[in-house]
Amino acid sequence: MDLEMGAVVAGKVTGITKFGAFVSIAPGVSGLVHISEIASSYVSDVRDHLTEGQEIIVKIIGADKSDRMNLSIKAAAENVDEAKIQPPPKPPVVASEPSFEDKLKRFMQDSNSKISGLKRSSNKKGTRRRGR
Repeated sequence: MDLEMGAVVAGKVTGITKFGAFVSIAPGVSGLVHISEIASSYVSDVRDHLTEGQEIIVKIIGADKSDRMNLSIKAAAENVDEAKIQPPPKPPVVASEPSFEDKLKRFMQDSNSKISGLKRSSNKKGTRRRGR
């Protein structure tokens, strides 16, 4: 595999951070796609555009003193039409999970029943008198 500056290669997203995504481009070789190099539009959250395990096309745009690769999806998209990435699919909304209002209603019912139970038990203790 040719891993020189300007090469457009396929890679797999191995990790996502606030500032970008780590991409494995060859066995033992990985690099960082900075958040500014993900898309030509503003990217506020990397997870809106990439997911771990996603296959993408990147361009090698540099390497630092530690031989860490700097990668760009944006630059690869200019050279390869299929390099354009699609946002990951949104997970389906689970209908069985109760809404906040339902949870609050249940909490209030439980709370009221506990309070009334405490009041009943304290009233019983106060009215009993033991005779000697």
